[in-house]
Amino acid sequence: MTLSSASDPVQTVPFGPVLLGQTEKTLQALLRRTLEGTALNEQQWVTLRLANMLAGELDRAGLIAAVNDRAKFEDAAALVDTLTARGLVAGGQPTEAGRDLVASVLAASDKTNGSVWRDLPADEVEAATRVLNEVLRRARELAA
Repeated sequence: MTLSSASDPVQTVPFGPVLLGQTEKTLQALLRRTLEGTALNEQQWVTLRLANMLAGELDRAGLIAAVNDRAKFEDAAALVDTLTARGLVAGGQPTEAGRDLVASVLAASDKTNGSVWRDLPADEVEAATRVLNEVLRRARELAA
């Protein structure tokens, strides 16, 4: 048995935990590469991204709860405090600097990693969205 690498032909991985795990780990590696030079780690990025996505809806406690709920980071309060100390979040809301950093990282990600998402057939994206959201719903129920 040989291990597959990026230069080997793509092997289809059956739908399930292995496929989702390998996809997540590979996307995390791309994210870490995109975050180089921002002084953000993955957990800080996820926290800042959530603050940006939920802007106008949350205070500090709400952002901490959202990070705990959605990302399952045990140190959500420390993450929010770190982003606050860096001037990227205030009162659970992204600051202008935080919004600018999110926009910059997303633009860089699109430039370097956008090919992962571009040109996927819309009907397949819709089906994958439905299935993955159902998996997420079920997993959250089990985790609760």
